[in-house]
This record gives sequence, C-alpha cells and structure tokens, in this order.
Amino acid sequence: MSKYRFITPHRAGKWYSDLTLAQKFAHVIGAGFLDRRSGEFVAYPGTRLEVAKLAG
Repeated sequence: MSKYRFITPHRAGKWYSDLTLAQKFAHVIGAGFLDRRSGEFVAYPGTRLEVAKLAG
C-alpha cells in the first residue's frame, strides 16, 4: 500500500490514500490542477510527487 502527496518549494500537501485524490486537492497548496477538459493533472514548475510505501 502507498500514500501520495505533492510537494512544492514552499509547501507540502496532505497524504492521500490514492494518486487521484492527491491530484484532486493539489490546488490547495499551489502544486497544480486537474484539467477539466482532458482529465489530466497539470503540475506547476517545481512540484514533485512524494510516494510513501507502507508495509503490509
């Protein structure tokens, strides 16, 4: 099982249980946005995805 969050140069997002949720709420910290037309995630420059692998 994994957890996901986006990191910007100045902020770190909350951990989410799946990537879709992390992408949906990335705008809260200014990490990017979900494009409504294409359904694709657009990350702002300097944004990175952090993945934590959980044992189990």
